[in-house]
Amino acid sequence: MNTVRAIVLRSAGTNCDQESAYALRLVGAEPFVIHINQLLSKQVSLDSFSLMIIPGGFSYGDHVAAGKILTIELRFKLRKALDEFIGQGKRIIGICNGFQVLVKTGYLPGNPERAQTVTLAANDSGQFQCHWVCMKREKSACTWLNETDVSWELPIAHGEGKFVTQDARTLAALEKNGQVVFRYKGTNPNGSTNAIAGICSADGNVVGLMPHPERHVVATQHPEWTRQAIKNKTPVGFQFFKAAVRN
Repeated sequence: MNTVRAIVLRSAGTNCDQESAYALRLVGAEPFVIHINQLLSKQVSLDSFSLMIIPGGFSYGDHVAAGKILTIELRFKLRKALDEFIGQGKRIIGICNGFQVLVKTGYLPGNPERAQTVTLAANDSGQFQCHWVCMKREKSACTWLNETDVSWELPIAHGEGKFVTQDARTLAALEKNGQVVFRYKGTNPNGSTNAIAGICSADGNVVGLMPHPERHVVATQHPEWTRQAIKNKTPVGFQFFKAAVRN
């Protein structure tokens, strides 16, 4: 089996790129941490990669809005390359800040015009929240996650994570088309509509989620790792990245 070559895209302010690269190496992929300027200058081409991770952090300091400047660069300078990447059935995963970028570029939930129809607004608490949450993986268009656990525990770290749709029709379409991948279970930490924590494109190849799977790829990263139930369980973050690189 060929080793999956994955690009981990970074910019000024990205701070989860190395953790994402580590997670990819752990599941057998070959990650390359690439600055967006290397793509813009054509030093690096997307053609040689089959997976892209847009990791968490505070790209460009989240000036204007979370992920907005990186969004503009992708939308107006790399749209053709990204459209071709997705058109070839390759996967893009946006985590936290990366999710914020994907909704603002219009790649999530996705439409031909790349018009933005959903967003990630300020948390209802009005505060930056950094703690672990429980989630349920829904049966969704993201079929490559079908063999992973249904119950997930991952950390969040965001100030703008409240998932909101532009109208009821958009929300209904997401639910009907199976584009809701993750839902918060128990406590809804940020007030997201329908407790949505992650969504995918209609074909399931573009995925975004607010919690951080790269922060739970080994058992000892879990705050209750000494408990036997945690020790004996394959971390859901590991499951996530393993599924992402599986053809």
